[in-house]
Amino acid sequence: MARWPGGTPERLQEAAIDLFTERGYERTTVAEIAKHAGLTERTFYNHFADKREVLFSGQDLFIAGVRDALGSAPAEQSPLDAIRAVLTADSDWFDQRRNAAQRRRNILDAHPDLREREWAKLAALAAAITSALRARGVPDPAATLTAAVSVTAYHSAAARWLADPQHGTFGQHLHASFDDLHRTARTW
Repeated sequence: MARWPGGTPERLQEAAIDLFTERGYERTTVAEIAKHAGLTERTFYNHFADKREVLFSGQDLFIAGVRDALGSAPAEQSPLDAIRAVLTADSDWFDQRRNAAQRRRNILDAHPDLREREWAKLAALAAAITSALRARGVPDPAATLTAAVSVTAYHSAAARWLADPQHGTFGQHLHASFDDLHRTARTW
């Protein structure tokens, strides 16, 4: 028998986003999040270190997945093409969560400390990509630079996706960002 109900982290994240949107991030407590999710405060802390982390649920797994997928990408793929393929492979997952992503984005945009945490997570993604590229034989500084511009393209795609009034897919915006990156690099 499972120790916690299935989907517990997701329930807590949804409850947190609801309350942060309704009451504000600063005015919401962990106890209120847990109660809104129908869980205990202790259960919250079994899944998250603090209320900031509830907004970044799953990112460590995502980063590890990107690193591992790059490690098994075809050797003949260029580093940028491999990164593009890996980042777009599961883009449907994001499309299924567009509303929650937009609400989360609004919360992050309103709080500098949360944006700082987001940038730390993006830096961790860049470090994981750099490590995977080095393992593929890409030397520095090329590995570091390629990872940095790829994470910038990823972040730009997310912003474009959430701002798109036509509701294009995250994958379309990722491809557009990498296309822009290729075009820009050719004009330098």
